[in-house]
Amino acid sequence: MSEPGTETESDETTSQAPGGEAALPPAAPTAKSKPRSFGVPAAIAAGVVVIVALCLWMYHHAASKVNKVALDSQPKPVTVVEARATTFRKSKRYVATIEPWLRAEVGPQLVSAYVDTVIYRPGAFVEKGDVLATLDCKTASAQSQAVAMQAKALEEEEVAIAKEAARLNAMLDGGFVPQNDVDLKKAEAAKTSAQILSEKAKLLGTSLEVNDCVMRAPFEGEIADRFADPGAFAKPGVAILSIVDRSTVRIAADVPETDFGDVDVGTPVRIHMLAMLGPEATITAPITRRVPAADPITRTVHVEIDVPDPNRVIPVGTTAELTVDYGDPIKAAELPLVAASVRGDKATVFVVENDVAHKKLVDVLGEVGGSVFVDPSLVGAHVVTEGRALLEDDAKVEASLATFTPIASSATGVKPKPEASL
Repeated sequence: MSEPGTETESDETTSQAPGGEAALPPAAPTAKSKPRSFGVPAAIAAGVVVIVALCLWMYHHAASKVNKVALDSQPKPVTVVEARATTFRKSKRYVATIEPWLRAEVGPQLVSAYVDTVIYRPGAFVEKGDVLATLDCKTASAQSQAVAMQAKALEEEEVAIAKEAARLNAMLDGGFVPQNDVDLKKAEAAKTSAQILSEKAKLLGTSLEVNDCVMRAPFEGEIADRFADPGAFAKPGVAILSIVDRSTVRIAADVPETDFGDVDVGTPVRIHMLAMLGPEATITAPITRRVPAADPITRTVHVEIDVPDPNRVIPVGTTAELTVDYGDPIKAAELPLVAASVRGDKATVFVVENDVAHKKLVDVLGEVGGSVFVDPSLVGAHVVTEGRALLEDDAKVEASLATFTPIASSATGVKPKPEASL
């Protein structure tokens, strides 16, 4: 037996191989090995290939949309018109007022009273003598009647005194009455006659007051304004209605004294009435009258143009533009106003030659309506109208020709449109 705490020798004996060599221990049994799988790596590789291919396709797609050509090198689309050959005549413009031939403000001039009736409203046509409005004038009427009765009484008294004086004069021849009585009676008759004349004068004044209570049209025309309605209190000098006669209108303007020679009587003037539309808004008429002296304060000369208007279509009190030509016609090139940048007496334009826009500075002769008249050297040139704001000198363009209709005006050599005549 072995003592406790000591290692015991193994009971197992080591087998020995023949010949005295030690034999190896028997090998432990092993598990059966599985075959290796390639599916997952192949899927990963395929996904990577697809992602790389997709990235390459997106890169080429995006790169194909990028314009690698500079915008300045591409022709810019513009619209051009051909400059028209014409003639231009310098002109001056004035602002005028269209006045009626006659105008009257109707109201009381002698009495103060309440307005009883106002018959017409603005726009009504009235004949001369038509009653326009009436006032409540009972007091004036009563006074007129009282004066008339007093005058009648004095007339009766005058007749009686005259008869008595005649009888006394007959008795004077027989010596029955003194001369003094006859003279006194004649003086009394003269006094009564003077009183009658005085009362008749008063009667005339009261009759005027009574007539002043009835407003009548002083001429044939139209009611322009109505200033009072029934119940309002009217005083002398306060208008109730205004009436105008538009059968002929007066176009009045004040021009500078330096233009006195350009507005002589008979000078044709183009008149554009701002309150009207259509061809009737522009007419041509000669100057009818010109005052011989300038206003001492404003230093302007007053001129008037009479325009017959039997149909009464021109509104009065409105504004008109007058254009007066002066000087001799000169050759010019006409362009739309949008084709030029005008500064003072110079204009900047772009002229297209062989698909290239050249910037040019030309002299400005004047403007009429929507046209500008420049130096005749541009006649026949193609001038840019649309797209000029993006152009620079010698820029390449792709031009399209547009039709240019010149402004109809007698200031130019272009055949004008027919103007309306009233």
